[in-house]
Amino acid sequence: MHPPARSNRAYRTVAHLVRPLLRAMTRKDWHGVEHMPTERGFIAASNHMTNIDPLTFAYFLWESGFAPKILAKASLFKVPVMGKVLHATGQIPVYRNTVSAAESLTAAIDAINDGDCVAVFPEGTLTRDPDLWPMVGKTGVARLALTTRAPVVPVAQWGPQLLLGRYQKMLRPIPRKTITIVAGPPVDLSDLYDNPQDTATLREATERVMAAIGALLTEIRGEQPPEVRYDMRKPVDPGENSVAGDHATKPEQP
Repeated sequence: MHPPARSNRAYRTVAHLVRPLLRAMTRKDWHGVEHMPTERGFIAASNHMTNIDPLTFAYFLWESGFAPKILAKASLFKVPVMGKVLHATGQIPVYRNTVSAAESLTAAIDAINDGDCVAVFPEGTLTRDPDLWPMVGKTGVARLALTTRAPVVPVAQWGPQLLLGRYQKMLRPIPRKTITIVAGPPVDLSDLYDNPQDTATLREATERVMAAIGALLTEIRGEQPPEVRYDMRKPVDPGENSVAGDHATKPEQP
């Protein structure tokens, strides 16, 4: 296949090295590419279960014709080798809880306005839900979407956790793991565009994105998610739902 038109030389070199490894370790079960815009920049928003799913997410987007600019923790840009790769391929550092936090949003806005696909994990970190369902999202995706009015394409992944478990460091490439990734229609936020970007509007937009991702994941898994989405800002109430109630004792899925 031809590399995405908006990829630079460094991106193409990394893809040339990484794609064969992912092909050797995974089987693709991918759907919904038709929902991703080709005529303008957009946001691709995915659930986040394990440290390998940024690679599987990027692999899906690359093979679909896009060279994603992924919002990644700023600390990763300081890791030897990895940091150079992230910089060279144009990934976007996220400066959390610092005076530089606005720089991430500005860089992402510029990328979208330039026609790029900006890939985000709205949860901001690996899900803490014991059954790997999406958590309550952070409002960064809402700020980006409402500021640019770019389409937000929800994406659900299931299977990367079999290749690399949550918080684990050792890959399990044998046997090959089936990675299911489904993109859905863009989330409708048009009624919120002219609203002030206050807490209520940002949370509403964020929840719509997380609900769309959750609905795709529910279809993939064929299971029902918890009634109440896991929220890192709140203590777990055992009476809210069975999944949250088992948080301390339920073994993690592979």
